[in-house]
Amino acid sequence: MKRTILLTMLTVLTMVNGNWSTVNAQKYVGGDISLLPDYENANAKYKDKNGTLITGDMIQYFKQQGWNAMRVRLFVDPSKAPAAHQDQGVRQDLEYVKTLGKRIKDAGLAFLLDFHYSDTWTDPGKHSTPSSWNSSDPEELKAMLYNYTKDCLNELKAAGAEPDFVQPGNEITYGMLWPTGHCYPDGGNYGTGTFANFAKYLKAGIQAIRETCPQAKIVIQTEMSKSTNVTNFYLTLKNYTNDYDVIGISYYPYYHGTLATLNSLIKKLEQGYPDKKIQIVETGYYHKWYPSDASYPISTFPDWPDTDNGQLKFTQDLIETLNAHDSVDGLYWWFPEANEFGVPWQNAVTPSGWYNASLFDNETGCAMKALYELQNFVGTSGIETTHYSPLTTHQYYTLDGRRLPTMPTQKGIYIQNGKKIIIK
Repeated sequence: MKRTILLTMLTVLTMVNGNWSTVNAQKYVGGDISLLPDYENANAKYKDKNGTLITGDMIQYFKQQGWNAMRVRLFVDPSKAPAAHQDQGVRQDLEYVKTLGKRIKDAGLAFLLDFHYSDTWTDPGKHSTPSSWNSSDPEELKAMLYNYTKDCLNELKAAGAEPDFVQPGNEITYGMLWPTGHCYPDGGNYGTGTFANFAKYLKAGIQAIRETCPQAKIVIQTEMSKSTNVTNFYLTLKNYTNDYDVIGISYYPYYHGTLATLNSLIKKLEQGYPDKKIQIVETGYYHKWYPSDASYPISTFPDWPDTDNGQLKFTQDLIETLNAHDSVDGLYWWFPEANEFGVPWQNAVTPSGWYNASLFDNETGCAMKALYELQNFVGTSGIETTHYSPLTTHQYYTLDGRRLPTMPTQKGIYIQNGKKIIIK
């Protein structure tokens, strides 16, 4: 006689002093929803995959689909960003993030805060110092970054929006606060910028986070336009600090290559940094209008056409790859909320152009299939298949705490050794 047992750490019940208690989720899945309030204010019409209008709170809707975490970016003064960048979505100041962060926390989701330490976008090609941080002295900039980080976190805590994860910098493969903190991932200087200066800034941010939100996990994010940049970066960083918890990676296949490339990188990071968790803090794939500036043509991904089903297949394949690694505990879709359906053209949330790698169709408002697939990153957490033949005696409990003498023979959900058991 054989039975299939699925062990999942999504929700684990344990017996403590005779009482059942819930242990927090071990894996995190969600999206960077930094523009959701703007779409809501513009009266975007969100529909489910069947075309039915979603009338409730969108964060709750995402939660109902198995998402348990959200990411939000924070700029120092986005009013100083170039108009073109504001049109792309650079609007998140501290007041904005306090309100959105509280919604996330009130919904019971984990909150990942992404400090950009700039007035505008930061990425491997740009990391401008905030206009109000008017100094070229690394020691002064270090102090400014420390004070800013601490002040923001204190205000977020007071607003009921304390983050669970914090990124001190966004895609910092080439440093931050340019030009003084501009550097190469292998430790080389870039003009007047040095890795030593960058490390000062990063460590100041980490110190402020540890002092203000000691329970928060610190995420150091890089991107993988060159996978060797990622490995070189963390190797160089070891010379300055190891005080972080999570290696965060941006992975967009059309810019960064195949899943085989990502898988190889994760293996190297697991071997080099066994004490760190790994999270994909940004990812996405187009469901239409594959980008013309892609580093890898769509022919590179024959199983992933730029369609609803192609985006779904990418998501399925990505989850399968990530779930082969115990170290990977986070997956965030970037800009899933993009949806201009129902918004008058003159009030477009992103007038510079639609983002067609979101999880909604800008032309119909309907959710893409991939939105519902993401929950399987968490839902398959720790899955094992065990065959008991013949039956052996194990300690089982029902969900209401009744002890069973042997493995249950009926389909249902049970507890064994503190883990949820699903018998199908």
